[in-house]
This record gives sequence, C-alpha cells and structure tokens, in this order.
Amino acid sequence: MPKPKRLSRLGLYPENGNDPLINEIIFDSRRVKSGCLFAALKGVSVHGAKFVEAALEAGASAILTDQEGAFILKGTKIDTLVVEKDARRALAKAVSIFMEKQPATIVAITGTNGKTSVSTFCRQLWNAMGIDAINIGTTGIEGSWSAPLNYTTPDPVKLHEVLYKAASEGVTHVAMEASSHGLDQRRLDGVDIKAAAFTNFSRDHLDYHVSIQEYFDAKKGLFERLCPKEKIGVFNIDNKEIKNICDWYALNNDVLTIGHDEMADLVILDQKFNSTSQEVRFSFKDKIYQKSINLIGTFQAENLLMAALLVISSGCKESEVFELLQTIKPVRGRMELAATRRNGATVYVDYAHTPEAIEVALKSLKPHILGKLIVIIGAGGERDEGKRPLMGLAAEKNSDFVIITDDNPRNEDPQLIHQMIKNGIKDSNKVMVIGDRAEAILNAVDLLGVGDCLLIAGKGHETAQFIGQNIFPFDDFEQASLSVSSLDGIER
Repeated sequence: MPKPKRLSRLGLYPENGNDPLINEIIFDSRRVKSGCLFAALKGVSVHGAKFVEAALEAGASAILTDQEGAFILKGTKIDTLVVEKDARRALAKAVSIFMEKQPATIVAITGTNGKTSVSTFCRQLWNAMGIDAINIGTTGIEGSWSAPLNYTTPDPVKLHEVLYKAASEGVTHVAMEASSHGLDQRRLDGVDIKAAAFTNFSRDHLDYHVSIQEYFDAKKGLFERLCPKEKIGVFNIDNKEIKNICDWYALNNDVLTIGHDEMADLVILDQKFNSTSQEVRFSFKDKIYQKSINLIGTFQAENLLMAALLVISSGCKESEVFELLQTIKPVRGRMELAATRRNGATVYVDYAHTPEAIEVALKSLKPHILGKLIVIIGAGGERDEGKRPLMGLAAEKNSDFVIITDDNPRNEDPQLIHQMIKNGIKDSNKVMVIGDRAEAILNAVDLLGVGDCLLIAGKGHETAQFIGQNIFPFDDFEQASLSVSSLDGIER
C-alpha cells in the first residue's frame, strides 16, 4: 500500500488548519480504521454523516463531507473536518493522489450501449500485441488478471485500489467503462485518461436521471470535466448529438471518428453476414480494408472498429491492429451464441435492455438467419417504467414473435411489469407471457424450426435473478444450453 500522507498533500484543508497524517481513505463506514480519512457522503437512502460519530470512535483522523453533511454534523465535536461543495470530486482527487500510481495508458468509454464490448475488445487487441492490459466494467476486471466488481464503474476508492494494483503488477494499459452513474457521482475524477470514446446515445436510466438531457449531460462530463484539453476523443458520428460533441471537442483535442457517414475518419462501407461471423469492408486514411470478424451484428462491427481506433490512439500501429481484428472473440453475454439445435436453429444471449438496444440487436441478427426470429424480453423492477412499452414495441417491430418474462422484478409485481411491456405490442397474436424465465426459455427453444433464431435479451452475462428480497442463481447461457439438450434428447 502507498505511504501515509498529510491531509494537505491530498488537497484537503479543514478550517481549523489541522493537518493530520492519513494512512488510508475510507468510503465505507464499516471499514473505518485508526488514522484514516472517512468520506461521509450522501448515499442512496442515508447520508454518510450519520456514521461519523462511529467513525471517530473507530479512530478516524479526519472527516470529509459536503454542505448537507456539515449541517447534519453541526454540534458534533470533530478535530479535523473538511467541507467541500463537490465532496465527491474532492474525494476522487484525494484518492488519486494518495494511491500514487496508475497504469500509463487509460482509455474510457461512455455511451448507452457498447461500453463493455468496446472496452473488452480494446483489452483483447492489446493482449494480442503482447501488452499487459485489463478492462474494467460490467463484467468485472478481465485480462492480465481478473476479479469481480459490484458496479460498472466502481467507487473512487475501489477504482484507485484496482489501478494501483494493476500498475504494481506491470499492467500498462486499461480500458474502462464510464457509466452515467459513475460520471455523475465523480467516481472517475482523478483518473489520468489518455483517450475517451462515445459509442451511442438513447434513453436509459431515467429512474436515476430526472431527464434524458440530464442523462446526456452526465455522459458529456467525460469530455467536459475529465478530458477537456490535449486528449484524444473517439466518436461514432452516426448519432447527431454525439457529432455535435465531437465538433466542439475537436477545438481543443485530437479526434478520430467512426460511422457510416462518409465524413468519418473510419467509414464502414459494407458488411456481408454469415451464420456466425461477418465480412466488414471499411476505409481508414484513404485506404480500404476488408476483414473477417467472428462477431454477430452490425453494431458489434462498429464496437470492434471503435476499439481499434482507441488502440491506435494509444500509440499502436494501425496495420498491426487491423490484422488482429479476426482474432477477437465475442464478449460474454454480448450477442453470444449460447446453443444450436440439431436442426441448425441458433440461440443467442445479449444484454440488450433498452428499446434501442433491443431494436439494434434484432435488426443485427436478421441478416444472419433465414427463418423466424423469436425474442425473449423482460424489464427490471424499480427501474425506468417509461421504457417498458417502448421495449415491447421495439421487440414486436423487429421480430416474428415475442415472449415476455421476468428480468429482475425485485420488489415490483412481475405481472404489472409484464403488462406494461405488453402495452407497447399491438398484435396480441405475436406475444406470449411466461413469467418463469427458465420456462420461457424452454418454450421459446421448443418453437425453433429449421433456420430459426432465438434472442434471449436483457441479462447477458448476469448470473442471478432478483425476485423480492431474494437472489436466485440464474444464467441465460446455461439455461439455453440445458433447454436445447433436453429437447433434442427427446424422440419426437
């Protein structure tokens, strides 16, 4: 671990001028130790200031809080109290200084969809070139070493612990997801980001953000606040909002653009789809390339080529990067082939859980299949209710049959969630509701004929189902395999 440092060395100054030696920075009140700085910040249900007295009894040397916390702590005897208007940013900056080191090359990816794929593809490309690299995000830490994570973008204390360990173990390159929650809560502030990418943008997380504009502004923070000058931005300019940011960002930074737009630096010219792969033809710097990639869907080609631009922006030669595209493997739970029936029908698992993601996933699958396209969808409980009928609409418009099922209903009534999704579907003959997810998958697989395809959308890589207060093991990939094995083992 890094050496202890004076509070002032961390950029924190209490009103009374005290400057204690800090041996650790703690964000979780349950982990408070003697000599630490405890960050008492607002949580989901309670403010961390409520735990300050316990933290002081446990030996905390200093307290960092915001103005709301200072009000709660009025009258509490605290030897060293730091009050910051943006306490989350102050915490992230302090942790960055305290932990001392992070890998030399870090790229960050934001966007509604594609973050996990782009970050994983970056890491795979670096690893293939002999570079020690990891990706950090929804699927945990992967690459030169692996570990699970609770959040797409960890809290700043955990994040900088990961970056410190990575640098200490010789990891030089990191590709990380920048979620809107993480950006809004300043979790990435203090990370030395060399390049940042914006994949796409559509409605999501309106259970957290009060409006789609606030959601967009959170994403924009990666470029405005974290990487304002002398960085590299990579943008998919097929999206109008992203193109506008790109034009502004280019005033003070280098940019690389991708898209079907002929003005992009990397233009996707054409794609030819096979059953489990595709040929992609694209131009970059006035040179045309054609590569075979082992990925399904138009959007995955976009994700892979965006990753290639990020890797090129990190100093790697484009010729070497493009030669490695054919070696890239699918990401767990991202348009991943889970099973194939004896009749050739295929079953894919994908993390699509927004209206646009469902639409894009289904449209991307269609060129790869000759028969019917069936989709299983659900919607998370205690999350954005407004997107539920839109998900139903997207599923109906882009598939031949829709099965609605549970997808982490949490404490909501699953039947109400099903009905909200169903409200977006006009043709009642194209939809079936089967609440039990395992039963839904089994029934859907049973419907598959020669040349048909099933997309199980929503959970992707996840291995649990949240129902009420209970967490049950559940893996779409595993369930699809079991269903195919069970049905194809029965004589008909």
